[in-house]
Amino acid sequence: MKTEQTFATNSHEIAGNLTRHYNNFSHHNKKNPLDELFFILCSVKRSEKVYTEAFKSLKHYFPRYEMFTTASVKEITRVVSWGGLQNQKSAAAKEIVRRLVEDFGRPTLSPLKKMSDEDCEKFLTSLPGVGKKVARCVMLYSLNRQVFPVDAHCWRIAKRLNWVAINNNPTTKNMDDLQEQIPPELRFSLHVNMVSHGRKICVARSPKCRECVIDAFCVKGKDC
Repeated sequence: MKTEQTFATNSHEIAGNLTRHYNNFSHHNKKNPLDELFFILCSVKRSEKVYTEAFKSLKHYFPRYEMFTTASVKEITRVVSWGGLQNQKSAAAKEIVRRLVEDFGRPTLSPLKKMSDEDCEKFLTSLPGVGKKVARCVMLYSLNRQVFPVDAHCWRIAKRLNWVAINNNPTTKNMDDLQEQIPPELRFSLHVNMVSHGRKICVARSPKCRECVIDAFCVKGKDC
């Protein structure tokens, strides 16, 4: 692993290169925290085309989140093109709305704006179907928190940069350790640009290393 000083220097250079190339594209994420939560739930293990269509169908059939309280799981499954894990996502969506109404009087995540990062993440991960990555996406994109969600692209690139051990999986502790390494001011740009880079260049199989703007920092390449 790199020394702390070397990592800090390299992470700034890497972030700068990626920003210049991808311009911090936010991947259609939402400013409203509850919209963002459902948008990310739609995206779990799905392609961009599938999950954007899933969110569109969700908003079309349920323009107000209160409508989930009277809809059955079967009905939600029938009209929302989740693109996979249909019953689980429908049940989670209905239960999330029920919990929010119970806790806040209506389906909203606005009260989280006044919470600390720790309490915000704790509340979000207490909701059904919401893990650390989903929670931190909501916090990053719609609550302006300096967190680092770890998806498959971020984890793959972090391995190839030797930021995490090659044989490590993205467990809760390992995601926390990686976030802790990354300077807070770089977490947004690194996340969004690593997602772009992982989709276009640093793919899982046959990465396009000759087109890579951070190839000089890569120590693993296609072997990871």
